[in-house]
Amino acid sequence: MKSLRARVGDSIFARIAGDEGPARRERIHFSEGPRRYPPGSAIHQVHGDASMFVGGLRALLLQSLHPLAMAAVDQHSGFRGDPWGRLQRTSTFLAETTFGTIEDADRAVSIVRSVHEHISGTAPDGRAYAASDPHLLTWVHIAEIDSFLRAHDRYGATRLDASGRDAYVAETAHVARGLGAQDVPESVDELDELLASYRPELTSTPAARRAARFILVHPPVPLVMRAPYGLLSAAAVGLMPRWARLPLRLPYLPVTEATAVRASGTAVTKGIRWAISTA
Repeated sequence: MKSLRARVGDSIFARIAGDEGPARRERIHFSEGPRRYPPGSAIHQVHGDASMFVGGLRALLLQSLHPLAMAAVDQHSGFRGDPWGRLQRTSTFLAETTFGTIEDADRAVSIVRSVHEHISGTAPDGRAYAASDPHLLTWVHIAEIDSFLRAHDRYGATRLDASGRDAYVAETAHVARGLGAQDVPESVDELDELLASYRPELTSTPAARRAARFILVHPPVPLVMRAPYGLLSAAAVGLMPRWARLPLRLPYLPVTEATAVRASGTAVTKGIRWAISTA
């Protein structure tokens, strides 16, 4: 059983962290130096939990509803050509900025901010966009932390109380500001208000619908991983707000989502948590 657990854990870790994952993990978690967030902090609890797999998928779906943010991803990220590479870069960034030394975390933010400065273009509707636009950066941030927090609320090993949920939002604000976001929320109430303020800008686009199909229907995962991935994606869809379903052509099945989807989401996140605890 221990051998099986190790093999499964190593396989999952290799997918999300890449070939250099073990070396990066050693550097991030064991390098000497002060950390921005102490052990046991809200951001450690959320970002270190298997519920992040569900939250990450929900974040991608929700973020795609902003046509300018989606245009930047569609035209520059190469997520369809190299989805695992993008996942590995994102997971490394989250690990560095959450668990790494302050020096390493700030360096990671500086690198991403520099990359953003060179990404710009024109969306299909004729509007110009830039990845360094504070308004778009704020949208990407709030869609992400709302997704991570809601996934943790539903599937996390240890749930946060109200003060812990506010603390999580406040702790994630530092990196968002470092990337160039402005008017970043520091409480759940502020997060909810800001999300609502973006609603008039969100819409269905062909690029968003293609991204949803890619993520949910044609995922780049080996056949052996299709079943657990399907459970994760169903759990992610089950956490999407009702107003976001129709633009992405996502189903709304409240009874099924409250029973079968929730049970299977709990089972698969527990399974991942069990496997990666030794990875």
